[in-house]
Amino acid sequence: MKRIKAACVCQTLHFMLKEDLGHDYAVSQVREEVARYKSGLEHNRTKYKITEETTQPDGSIVIRIIKQYNSNPVGDYLD
Repeated sequence: MKRIKAACVCQTLHFMLKEDLGHDYAVSQVREEVARYKSGLEHNRTKYKITEETTQPDGSIVIRIIKQYNSNPVGDYLD
């Protein structure tokens, strides 16, 4: 029998601008979306670590994140 001792997911998320909005408004919407994403992780008590957050020249944001997979223990992945 096997059991999961620790599990995490490594993701690269690109929060892209919506094309049908004005540039400045689209950039503000992307920032709000990133903030909602982070608060959602906190609200769900998901353990995570953002390893990189980069604002692109067009105003979009790329985040590299390691986060808890389901409710499995994270072991030393987030140390």
